[in-house]
Amino acid sequence: MGIQDWSEEIILVDLPPEPEMGDELKTVTGMVRDRGDCDVVIDFSSVDIVTSSSLSKLLKLRKLLVDCGHRLVFCSVAAATKGIFTVTGLEGIFELADDKFIALASLQMVS
Repeated sequence: MGIQDWSEEIILVDLPPEPEMGDELKTVTGMVRDRGDCDVVIDFSSVDIVTSSSLSKLLKLRKLLVDCGHRLVFCSVAAATKGIFTVTGLEGIFELADDKFIALASLQMVS
């Protein structure tokens, strides 16, 4: 678990399950706000469910990044979580990758 600087331009987040997820997302949002110049990869490997509160935090983080011209990529998202994104109409909003290596590579190819 945890937040790490993958590179100068990328923050990698191993997202914990609820209820810790919300606190972790607040921390990441603060880091992005302070740095301003980075992309974020969020690994959902340990996540089985996402609450509406965490969805709201994910949307705020995405908006913060997009407004600065940066990307938010989710990886290793379970089928149940993808279903939540579909039901809430967010499947087209969030960028998904199969695993963290594909997510990181997609960001580094563009950078």
